[in-house]
Amino acid sequence: MSAEPAVQSLAGAGYVGRIGVGGMRPSRAEMAADQIGRNDAADRLMLSLSRLVFDLALPTELSGPRPFLAPNREEVWARRLFEKAILGVARVELEPLGWRVRGGMSIEWQVSSASERLAAILPRMVTDIVLDAPDGGRLVIDTKFTSIMTSSRFGFDLLKSGYLYQLYAYLRSQEGLAPCWDVASGLLLHPAIGVSLKETAVIQGHAVTFATVDLEARAADIRSELRSIFLP
Repeated sequence: MSAEPAVQSLAGAGYVGRIGVGGMRPSRAEMAADQIGRNDAADRLMLSLSRLVFDLALPTELSGPRPFLAPNREEVWARRLFEKAILGVARVELEPLGWRVRGGMSIEWQVSSASERLAAILPRMVTDIVLDAPDGGRLVIDTKFTSIMTSSRFGFDLLKSGYLYQLYAYLRSQEGLAPCWDVASGLLLHPAIGVSLKETAVIQGHAVTFATVDLEARAADIRSELRSIFLP
């Protein structure tokens, strides 16, 4: 990494400090006392997100104690917000236990020979979340903000095959690169309302879990549920 961005960041931190913005986390009372005036409407989204981050809360469309500015109804936006919330909970719950928690990790195809134009058209692989355990184990998490099941033409529900294929590619394509990849596990994690699903299997040497997190539950229960999924 070049020094220039770091210098710019330090300069920016110095500027906001000089205008009275400190590095101390505000109390709940101080955050609740903030009033958004007519000329500060653009700040509402940032304040709403800040409250969610400090409370480790997941957004839903149900009524609750924390109002949140309604976002644009775009699946990509909602999925990324869900992913960041799961990442935040993983860091709070697992990093004190010695785990390494990473989001947005790029992995490469093991290509031994390729035609000239293949590199330009080969799809990139970027995992949502990777958890490395102190004992050398690795868990690759793929989050989606959709239902984990889909209806089949035979009238019963099935796991969505495309999501399974994607996670399968993440795990199998990295075999042989490092011991953590050879024993890596996978987790497909979806939101749900009033529904609980946790099914597991070992597929060609890799343990894979299909699970949901109930967004209707209390924040403490959501964290407990995620902890049980991360640490079976």
